[in-house]
Amino acid sequence: MNPAEPITNLKDMLALKPTVPELLPLVAAIYSRSVVGCCLHIVLDDENIRDSDVKFCLERAKERGHVDCLQVATLLLRMSKTQRKQTAARKKI
Repeated sequence: MNPAEPITNLKDMLALKPTVPELLPLVAAIYSRSVVGCCLHIVLDDENIRDSDVKFCLERAKERGHVDCLQVATLLLRMSKTQRKQTAARKKI
């Protein structure tokens, strides 16, 4: 599975634990359309990396129908807090 391609199968989405470099292209795609991180703003810009913060973003993405934000939030939940912080710090790379 190529992490840069959209994941359409929920089972695959939940099973995948990405690395930071694998997640960065997905995050960059969100920033290409929203300079403030869209639904993931509180995690990616403010570095609020708790599970509850990511789950809040996930719900916001569902409400807004933002599939890319939903995908990234789901993948962030599979990552450690250290990986989340590294993703937020490197989002502009």
